[in-house]
Amino acid sequence: MKSLRARLAADPAIGAGNVLATVIAHGADLTGPGLTFDTAVDEFPAEHPLTLGELDDRVQARSAWLRDRGIGRRDVVAIWATEAADIVLSFLALTRVGAIPALLNGKMAPAIAEEYIRRLRVTGVLVDAAHQDLLREAPILGDPKELGTGDPAKAPAQYRHHQDDPVVITHTSGTTGVPKAVLHTHQTLYAALKHLLTMPQSQGTDRILNALPIPHTATILMVNQVLGNRAEMLLLSSQDAPTVLRHIESWKPHGVYGFAVTWAGLAREDLSAHDLDSVRMWFNTGDCAHEPHIRKLVAVGTRETVGREGRTTVCGSHFIDGLGSSEMGHNGFHITHTIDSDQYGRCIGKPYQFASAAVLDASGEELPPGKPGLLGFRSPSVSPGYWNDSVNTYKFRLNGWFLTGDLVYRDNTGHYYHLDRVPDAVAGFDGPQLYTSLSEERILAALPEVQDCTVIIVQEDGQFRTDVLLELPAGAGPIEERDERILAAVGAEVAATLRRITVVGEDAVPVTVTGKVRKVALRAERESGGTPAAPAARSEVLRGASPSAVEAGGGVPVVAVAGDAGGGR
Repeated sequence: MKSLRARLAADPAIGAGNVLATVIAHGADLTGPGLTFDTAVDEFPAEHPLTLGELDDRVQARSAWLRDRGIGRRDVVAIWATEAADIVLSFLALTRVGAIPALLNGKMAPAIAEEYIRRLRVTGVLVDAAHQDLLREAPILGDPKELGTGDPAKAPAQYRHHQDDPVVITHTSGTTGVPKAVLHTHQTLYAALKHLLTMPQSQGTDRILNALPIPHTATILMVNQVLGNRAEMLLLSSQDAPTVLRHIESWKPHGVYGFAVTWAGLAREDLSAHDLDSVRMWFNTGDCAHEPHIRKLVAVGTRETVGREGRTTVCGSHFIDGLGSSEMGHNGFHITHTIDSDQYGRCIGKPYQFASAAVLDASGEELPPGKPGLLGFRSPSVSPGYWNDSVNTYKFRLNGWFLTGDLVYRDNTGHYYHLDRVPDAVAGFDGPQLYTSLSEERILAALPEVQDCTVIIVQEDGQFRTDVLLELPAGAGPIEERDERILAAVGAEVAATLRRITVVGEDAVPVTVTGKVRKVALRAERESGGTPAAPAARSEVLRGASPSAVEAGGGVPVVAVAGDAGGGR
């Protein structure tokens, strides 16, 4: 008899909108693992491991509540909440009745949230107590916690999804303003998971700590993945480093999933002071992670290896890095690091077997290895587009490829390397090559005392100028001592444009709801003559260090510093 995973992989009807019901229909043990949340769920206390049967019962109750209020097929219902349980359980219930949940990050600014909801043209909004008074005109259905008062015995049958049916709307980080609303279908959001069901289950995926932003596409993927794998998962409502460390020590996960901002936070901590031996694997999605942060994480934890002596446990964990976005529907690339790894330099690895990628020029023609260009991506997991926004849906398609918004190159072995986000770079096929993300990587690798850094490019008097913002630990030496090391690290082309180095506190750098730096806001500040709030120290000795600062508009640019030629993340 086929295993449950094999039966799920072969089921033509399974998709992102019916995994819970399908797993049960295929005979999964109702006393086996469901999900664990860090807050109370109805009568269950925080961190109670819901069984599969208890999870289904709580979703059925919420489905009945929604049906009693007329919510059903194709109704768009926004969810604006903070707690993981409110978002995930509401998602499962809404898809069960055929509605389309639209997930909002709880940190979204009220004015942006209201405009985003307006653009969705929702039927109603589920909003928790902390956010309810922040909405002035939205049609509020109730608090997500109220849904648990429904009668599970009166729940409607699982809605029968067609593979093309929309099942959830998530949003991008919103680095340039109101986030884009990314549509996922029953088929697209399960395509990668269906492929993974045919592969051996990876080490560390049997007990997962989810430190991903809860309203993000990645968390919905993880919920469906662990249900299909019959694995355990604790979902955290907050992704800050102290919270993650505390739960690693108390819950003993084998895998920890998160964004790059969480790894940067963990790297600031003294990891040797914590019990992290249970961790076999760290999994990163969204932006690729920085080498110094990865090296600190793989130095802790343990992993299993197979050799002449058989299966043994050794010190040091795995770190699986790659590049992903809401629109890609799943990590598009993967590379695994251990304490023995040396392939860094923003290497994002190779595409998964279910995906393909290419480096493109501005007209969509593929470029050869070693030549930087736009990242084009194809996969059955790619979103069909942006909800109520056909302009951007088609803008980010080029010659049959989805444009991710990233600048990359490919080496002769097929490995891809990330250079920058398109709006943050000055990159031309014949002109200057100024990359902010690559410069950050080089500074962090060359200056181990730097906890994190941000690089931005601004226009000043018709020239491109580069500013560096450093986050340093307390007691670090004078900033001027790092000038020459930074000049050497970033390379000659960027060094020629270097204008100012500033030491800032962690809170002085504006970020999106998912922790991505809002470089567009930093550029606007500095191009208007301002500087980040409360700099701890500043070095301007590098202004004019080179007689040949790059002129704005030179070359044949893929994009200028304020451009926008790709999808969001």
